[in-house]
Amino acid sequence: MTLKSAKMIYFTLLTAITVSGFITVCTLGQTVRRHNLETRLAAAAIEQEEDPLFTVRESGGRAAVFRRGAEKPYLLIDVDLRLLPDHDREMLADGIYFSSESELKRFIEDISS
Repeated sequence: MTLKSAKMIYFTLLTAITVSGFITVCTLGQTVRRHNLETRLAAAAIEQEEDPLFTVRESGGRAAVFRRGAEKPYLLIDVDLRLLPDHDREMLADGIYFSSESELKRFIEDISS
């Protein structure tokens, strides 16, 4: 084996390991993000038993925030619902409840990113 071919093999393996590591880190990051979102949604579902201040649900093909008892949306969330996972779309169809504005803001940040 020549020095040139040994360098080529070395850099090819180095590139493959780097790409694999990048993919692994991205996958882990998405898993953590998904877990955090599910935890927040579960907490919001528990608080649903209380009288929620806000409800997030689909309205006219968009995610909309409704205040307690309101018929018209308080806020429209700029997110493409088709890009959301099926589970999230089902939850939006049923409605996701929040008892505080800070929880609502965290949810909007999570769903928008």
